[in-house]
Amino acid sequence: MVAERDGQLTKPPGALGQLEEIAVWLATWTGRRPQITRPLVAIFAGNHGVTDQGVSPFPREVTEQMVANFSAGGAAINQICIAHDLGLKVFDLALEVPTADITLEAAMDERTCAATMAFGMEAIAGGTDLLCIGEMGIGNTTIASAIFHALFGGTAADWVGPGTGHDEKGVALKADVVTRAVALHGDHLRDPLEVLRRLGGREIAAMAGAILAGRAQRIPVIIDGFVASAAAAVLHAADPNALDHCLFGHVSAEPAHRRALEAMGKTALLDLNMRLGEGTGAALAAGIVKAAALCHSGMATFEEAAVSNRPDEA
Repeated sequence: MVAERDGQLTKPPGALGQLEEIAVWLATWTGRRPQITRPLVAIFAGNHGVTDQGVSPFPREVTEQMVANFSAGGAAINQICIAHDLGLKVFDLALEVPTADITLEAAMDERTCAATMAFGMEAIAGGTDLLCIGEMGIGNTTIASAIFHALFGGTAADWVGPGTGHDEKGVALKADVVTRAVALHGDHLRDPLEVLRRLGGREIAAMAGAILAGRAQRIPVIIDGFVASAAAAVLHAADPNALDHCLFGHVSAEPAHRRALEAMGKTALLDLNMRLGEGTGAALAAGIVKAAALCHSGMATFEEAAVSNRPDEA
C-alpha cells in the first residue's frame, strides 16, 4: 500500500530518493501509514570505573553535571529537540556508583547487567512512535572501543580515538587500556552479552534494552553515534537481524565509528563531522525521518491535486 501510494504522489517516481525508503521502513515497522506524532529522544547516563586509568581528560563528575544541564535545557540536544519538536527524557543510571574498572574485573555482575537492560526496556513505557537513543558518560568512548575490539577483532589501536579531546599520547593510553581489558576478559568474550557485561557500562546496557523493546513493540529506532552503536553492535553480534528496525542517525567523527558501521553492514543517514553524543546525531536524523513520513502521508496525489501525471496529458 505504501509503494502504491508513493507512485501516485505529485512527484516523479523515486524523486525523493532515500526519503521514500524511509517511509517504507516506517510503515514496515509500525504497520500503518508513515506517521510520527510522539518522537522521543532517550539519553542514558552512566559512569565508569575505567576513568581511574586516565582515559578521559575530564573527571567523571562531569557526567552528573551534564545530566543537570540536560534537565535545565542548556545542552545541544535540548536545542535540537526544540528545533524538530522531539520529546526528551534523561535517565541517571546510578551515577554515584561507577561500574568496575574493566582492566581489573568485569564492569557489571550478571544481575546488574540484566536489570539495567530491563530498565532500558521500560524507558519507553510512556509511549512513542519513534525512539532516538543517546548517552552521556565520561570515559565511555574507551568502553565502546573495548566492545568493538572484542566483537570485531583487529587491534585496540583500530578502535580508539580522541573522544572528548585526547592528544596522540592520550589515544595511545586508551589503546593500552583497551588492550589490557580485552586480554583480561578474553576467555569469556565469545558470548556478546558477556562482552556487554564485562566490558560495557550501564548506559550501554540500557540502550541495548531500549533497542530490544523497540523491536518487540514495533517502534522504529534511530541510533546515535560511536557509543550508542556499541550497544547496537552487541545485539547485532547476537543476531544480525536484530537491528532491522533501526536506522543509524550519523557517522561520528570518532575515527572508528565508520569501521564499526562497516563491520555491521550498516550506513548512516548523516555525516556532519559530529562527535558530541547526547543523542544529537539521532535527533537530527529524526527531523529527516519526520519529513519522510509527512511527505508520504501529507503530499497530494496527482488525482487529488488535479495535476497531470503523464507528459502527453499536459
